Amino acid sequence: MRFVIVTGLSGAGKTQAIRNLEDLGFFCVDNLPPTLIPKFAEACYQTDGKIDKIALVIDIRGGQFFDDIFESLNYLQKQGYKYEILFLDASDEVLIKRFKESRRKHPLAPDGRILNGILMERNRLREIKDRSDNIIDTSKLATRELREEITRIYSEEGQMETQLIVTVLSFGFKYGIPVDSDLVFDVRFLPNPFYIPELKKHSGRDKIVVDYIMDFKETVEFIDKLEDILEFLIPNYLKEGKRQLIVSIGCTGGRHRSVTIANTIYNRLKNNGHRVNIDHRDIEEDIKGGKKL
Repeated sequence: MRFVIVTGLSGAGKTQAIRNLEDLGFFCVDNLPPTLIPKFAEACYQTDGKIDKIALVIDIRGGQFFDDIFESLNYLQKQGYKYEILFLDASDEVLIKRFKESRRKHPLAPDGRILNGILMERNRLREIKDRSDNIIDTSKLATRELREEITRIYSEEGQMETQLIVTVLSFGFKYGIPVDSDLVFDVRFLPNPFYIPELKKHSGRDKIVVDYIMDFKETVEFIDKLEDILEFLIPNYLKEGKRQLIVSIGCTGGRHRSVTIANTIYNRLKNNGHRVNIDHRDIEEDIKGGKKL
């Protein structure tokens, strides 16, 4: 089991670090009272490997309970439970700037100067920082760079994820644009099979509809251009730390044109080696009578 205790200065990036660890498959608990660490560790070690990666955030938000951390760590050591301490740090200037930008109060100086709270916190954390296995100074790190450092230290292979998960989603504009969309493309400029009696009852999955839509040169040109832009964007999104991309393609009802285009883009990206999912949100809505989503 890999048991990681995440601690450090308020505002230094512990929340982002725990999210990164969660993405790496760690079971994460935020703000666990230190006195509960031994019982929590025992419960995890008794799962026979079902839980094999744990990350706990322990910091001065625990108030007087924080002082119990060393007693708990000594107990883990006596019981033979291995653990690592990750300490997040940053300069006073950067921490003050982050607190001011977020308009948060420092937990040790809720009614006073932020700097006074930072100095008190540094003093209380000095010993645990000295005992830390890894110390990351986030003063000059972007979110992406912190993620890379966390992944380098705590991923099983010690390597960054090399692929971004793309979800290609078809939808109907009359049922609303999907709220989780990253990119939205409107294909209502293409002729609508809905108004052709022999095509209306079919969907963009059916060959008769696919053949009709793909017979227009505008369709093929649009798909080629969309593939090009996605192939450009995907590595650049990945470079900046993005790990999921929702590409939404919409037509009027989400049954014909958007479905065909989404399926074609899905197949092209998949054939290009990308991790890609497909979803047709509104493909049955016109048949059901169309309730707004």
